[in-house]
Amino acid sequence: MNNLTLRQLRYFEALARHGHFGRAAEACAVSQPALSLQIRDLEESLGAELFERSPRQVRLTRFGEEFAPRVREILRAVDELADVARASHSWLSGRLRIGVIPTVAPYLLPAIVGNLNRLHPGLDIHVRETLTGKLLRELSEGRLDTAIVALPVSEAAFAEAPLFVEEFLLVRPAADAAKPVPSSDMLKEMRLLLLEEGHCFRDQALAFCNMASSLPREVLEGSSLSTLVQMVGAGIGVTFIPEMAAVVETRSAAVSLARFAAPQPRRTIGMIWRRTSPLAGQLQHIAEVVRQAAEALRGSLSLQPS
Repeated sequence: MNNLTLRQLRYFEALARHGHFGRAAEACAVSQPALSLQIRDLEESLGAELFERSPRQVRLTRFGEEFAPRVREILRAVDELADVARASHSWLSGRLRIGVIPTVAPYLLPAIVGNLNRLHPGLDIHVRETLTGKLLRELSEGRLDTAIVALPVSEAAFAEAPLFVEEFLLVRPAADAAKPVPSSDMLKEMRLLLLEEGHCFRDQALAFCNMASSLPREVLEGSSLSTLVQMVGAGIGVTFIPEMAAVVETRSAAVSLARFAAPQPRRTIGMIWRRTSPLAGQLQHIAEVVRQAAEALRGSLSLQPS
């Protein structure tokens, strides 16, 4: 037990997370044999196996399952020691790990990263784009410093900073541009194209249509907003799109955009971070940089304010 190292614990956490030696080694930027050797040395030091190994899969043993949350807590505490040191300075520098949901990332990230690099050239920005559930888990485990998501997340462990509000627009075939905009009840009778399960934007669209509990047969799913818009252009159905994505996603599709009558569907985008994070003060400043980037982008797209 006296021979445990932080390197071994980081390799263990990566293997527990990925369940695959090759992917874990890639995430740790080491060779697979090097990672395997460190895991074996860790198990020998502990006197117990942490993983069940098979040709195609690696899974935690019962002891490994008990060991994993303690390791994550140790690693998060170690990482926060560095954050304490960074927080003592008046400038922003070092690694900043930002998570962003897919319905925001392609449209806002370039402006955010550009502004942060210009204002704080000492920052080493790492971006993670994935679904809200994964971002919350990784933020909680200390693998992210902050995340840009739809609010509220309603978790006491996270501080929330609202950034902007944007409306949802209706996307329908170009030939339907002159038709009246359907109400939420009328949408239930139409072929509605939505993102796959796990996207908060999907849930918000369903809530507007009062279809959160039961889906009609005419709901089809896509993996991205781009896919949904192209499907609409092909005459397959209609969909929703967030205001910020409208210009980018519809410029090469034969579709029309329309705003709904009041009360319009909308969402609040914000930044969240752990309340215990030593970087909370700096993250408040970064939230303001992100807010300004969003306002500038919305203005450049000539979108009406919500």
